Amino acid sequence: MAPKWRELADKLAEQIKRGEYVPGQQLPHIRELVDAGEGSKSTVHAAYKALEAEGLVTSSRGHGTVVRQRVPLKRLGIARYDKAKWRDGDEVAFIADRVASGRTYRRNEQTQAVDLVEASPEVAAAHGLPVGAEVYARARLVKEGDQPTHTLTSYYRPEHVEGTRLVDPTPGPAGRGGGYRVLYDAGYEIDHMKEEIFARAATSDEVKLLQLPPGEPVVELHRTTYTAAGTVVEFAVGVHAASRFAWEYDFKVPDSAKDREEQQ
Repeated sequence: MAPKWRELADKLAEQIKRGEYVPGQQLPHIRELVDAGEGSKSTVHAAYKALEAEGLVTSSRGHGTVVRQRVPLKRLGIARYDKAKWRDGDEVAFIADRVASGRTYRRNEQTQAVDLVEASPEVAAAHGLPVGAEVYARARLVKEGDQPTHTLTSYYRPEHVEGTRLVDPTPGPAGRGGGYRVLYDAGYEIDHMKEEIFARAATSDEVKLLQLPPGEPVVELHRTTYTAAGTVVEFAVGVHAASRFAWEYDFKVPDSAKDREEQQ
């Protein structure tokens, strides 16, 4: 037989899923549920802790226990890098995500710090540089309103970006069209990318920076961006709050056998 706190947690979880408690709504105070006969103070407290661990609610001093927002921000995958968005328009990647999700945005919802740093083994391998070589690190924190959604740090060779807006720490994208437009104007038109995505537990610093609830994992993105000649012009590492994004990819299914036949 399940303990009393588990029964209460399951009951509240079902009410949340049915919409009896909507995102942003505060759950009853512990004393209210105790007075309603749902169990002791420790029972209700344990039930709320279980809901928080399961990602259904958040708890904070002064705000109580609140149902979490469950509508994730849509990331467009391949389509978010469409050249028409940044070369011919002004939809940098994070803005393209907001547009696709029907959400509002402000350009200053992206802030950044730019520094010359020593390349880590991972960054050095991506750029074909010796470990410890100087690279520019452009670290961004992106928010939706007041809530952080993800971080993204791009690493560039100095000779590609020195003197451009990519080394300017002013909040917001690096001018109209963002970083890819800056590279394009400098003669480095992006042609293809490689992305790697994996989930992991958040570090204590990431929990604080992204304002994550207890137990929430992050999705880490590694992106390597190339010119048509194969030159790496950006290696980026993004850390995303897992519940705040839905990933969407739309692409043509490859047929390598057919391609080989056509080449013969």
